[in-house]
Amino acid sequence: MVKPLPKWEMVKYSILWKHFGKKEFTNEAALKVLKEKDRHILSVLFYDLKKAGWIQIEREEKDQRKKKYRLKEPNELIKEMS
Repeated sequence: MVKPLPKWEMVKYSILWKHFGKKEFTNEAALKVLKEKDRHILSVLFYDLKKAGWIQIEREEKDQRKKKYRLKEPNELIKEMS
């Protein structure tokens, strides 16, 4: 079940959705789009998004340390919340 997000996370999700949509992206790409210098904040954001059901996270096949991210579509999230 999808859970609501705090306002600061909603703002960051919106920025990421506007830039990436349903496309996969990396941690580095998200840092650039969000203009974020602190990787810790991004880690907290992605942890909370995953826990709330707003993002899918997969490990890369070639290097299991790296992850690929994909946001869930806002319309789907709204349907799941109601």
